Amino acid sequence: MVLEVALIDVTPGNEDDFAAAYAKARPVLAGAEGCRSVRMTRGVESPTRFVLLVEWDSVEAHDVNFRQTERFAQWRGLIGPYFAGPPLVEHFVDVPA
Repeated sequence: MVLEVALIDVTPGNEDDFAAAYAKARPVLAGAEGCRSVRMTRGVESPTRFVLLVEWDSVEAHDVNFRQTERFAQWRGLIGPYFAGPPLVEHFVDVPA
């Protein structure tokens, strides 16, 4: 399992519109093959900053099954207009305890 973490800064004043767009866009992302879970969080100290957390079967599932499909264009078309700049996206794996 791979965790995608995306830091998304939203243009000030558009936070509620972004959250509404995310509600519409979430099923597009969640329905991608290899997507296990999707969660969006919002900053307390920085309310224009959102953090998207997506669990994927693999990095390839994210890159091939989502980013290289029409689903990604739909997703970005819904939420992208609210971005203050490009999101910072990285992948993480669990550290064994």
